[in-house]
Amino acid sequence: MASLRERLEGVLKELKGVGDIEASAIVSRDGLLIAADISQSVNAEAFAAMTATMLGAAETATSELGKGIPDRVIVEGKEGKIIATGAGPKALLVVMTAPKANLGLVLLEMSKVSEKIRELLG
Repeated sequence: MASLRERLEGVLKELKGVGDIEASAIVSRDGLLIAADISQSVNAEAFAAMTATMLGAAETATSELGKGIPDRVIVEGKEGKIIATGAGPKALLVVMTAPKANLGLVLLEMSKVSEKIRELLG
């Protein structure tokens, strides 16, 4: 039977099959890398820490403004998008996409994968 890490990495590999997703990671809420499908040229630990900080800051800001907890944070740039969303109480799902990625399709698949991650991490 596959280990938890192997199953989580398998979920990320499925997500990459969507197309236009260049990298993905499962990150603990405090910024530690749990699993990743990411290029060797990217420092996965730094990516994990920065994206958790990004989502945490957004959660603090929206909460302070009385707008509740955000579903996701999307950062768009000329070279692509970074999207972070919750995957249960323990983890986040983060992806990097190509600049012209179909955002609707990516968000739909991220929603499905987030639920799988939530179930796996219990």
